[in-house]
Amino acid sequence: MIGVVGGGIAGLSAAYRLQRCDYDVQVFEASEDLGGLAAVYETAGDPIEKFYHHLSKSEETIVELAEDLGLGDAVEWRVGKNAFLADGEVRPLDTPWEIAAYPHLSVYDKFRLTMLTMEVDVRGGMPSFDTYDDLADFEDVPIKEFLLDHTTRGVYENFWEPLLDAKFGSRKEDVSAAWLLGRVKFRGERDLLRGEILGYLDGGFHQLIDALIGAVGRDNITTGARVTDLDCSGGAVRTLSAETGDGTETHEVDEVVVAAMPNVLEDLTGYPCEIDFQGTVCSVWSLDESLTDTYWLNLADEAPFGVFIEHTNFVPPERYGGEHLYYTASYVQDPSEDLWNMDDGAVEAHWRDGIADLFPAFDPASVNWVETARNPRTAPVYERGYLDMVVPYDLSDAVAEGVYYAGMASKAQYPERSLNGGIEAGFAAANRIVGTRPRPDGERTVAEPVPE
Repeated sequence: MIGVVGGGIAGLSAAYRLQRCDYDVQVFEASEDLGGLAAVYETAGDPIEKFYHHLSKSEETIVELAEDLGLGDAVEWRVGKNAFLADGEVRPLDTPWEIAAYPHLSVYDKFRLTMLTMEVDVRGGMPSFDTYDDLADFEDVPIKEFLLDHTTRGVYENFWEPLLDAKFGSRKEDVSAAWLLGRVKFRGERDLLRGEILGYLDGGFHQLIDALIGAVGRDNITTGARVTDLDCSGGAVRTLSAETGDGTETHEVDEVVVAAMPNVLEDLTGYPCEIDFQGTVCSVWSLDESLTDTYWLNLADEAPFGVFIEHTNFVPPERYGGEHLYYTASYVQDPSEDLWNMDDGAVEAHWRDGIADLFPAFDPASVNWVETARNPRTAPVYERGYLDMVVPYDLSDAVAEGVYYAGMASKAQYPERSLNGGIEAGFAAANRIVGTRPRPDGERTVAEPVPE
């Protein structure tokens, strides 16, 4: 049997790939819920994710998986409008003329910003089209130093710095230029007349989780089962022990995929990971009315949250029984921060006041409901030297034969944590198992390729 530790999208994807190659798999999930960060709230219509999700056009693996699971027709591509809130005004930044009209960047600032997003280096007056090809060249370059050198101070202070503040807070100057360049490459295609093209699943991403659960089979998934020990004596994994409501169960295993955070991996195997993670506090608001014309609102003005997302300007409110749905969210770099130590009611009251300050038309009485979720480890801090700290998929040499990793500290979750990255990590770990031993029927299986 192959044991999978973690019932999020990475663990379920690893189990799915292994089962397609005829291996016996059992998934162990510590909580009672499956899907990890793709869990949902109920609305008057379709459910909505507790933490915001969308797809970029570059994320192909999740689309292929959806097709495999019979959900290909549910993948839809929509325009995700972006804007900045600056000086109390929402300023769209999708089309060339909207960017040209943005008053906080000079014409030269806009030129340098455009060249960087097109991956063209214009320093010295002679355009270079290959400067940014190898991200490793920028892995140890501080992001602020890079932006001041490759764009302008105006671009840094009036465009990138507010985004970095929202994304990394007090850790922003630890982030590498390689992350920024990887993020530029990661983003999807744009419609010059409308804006960025982003993806969503008709009905929500929970459908993908439900389809994976159905494909893997409930009999092969145990929830409320916290894995507490891996016996790796003799240089190879032998057993997996999990605490359940009925006591401790011990299972003989041939291989184990740890599809969980690296602290779980360290507790089970002693393998250390130096990557720092940030937490997130995220509220979903249901209102009777729309407050903006944009989907993703970046905040240059002072606000108590890092981002304001009007989800129903991306997916229409009719899908949710007419509710207008919003996200307010902030990353947390340190558990001592005030926001992390507020209870949900205090967070919601604080953020309700913040919405009222930013949008004078907001009527607090129009709030139908608000729900708040939090997680202490929702995304890595992509600091300098990050790629040297990722956990390998195959830990046979570092830990014991038969131990594999598919959690958020894997390379698939760079340059951005995503559902697609979780699937790729699960597939990559499974592929290594498939490539190292024959199937139960004695036939050797060729692993399906996955980007790495």
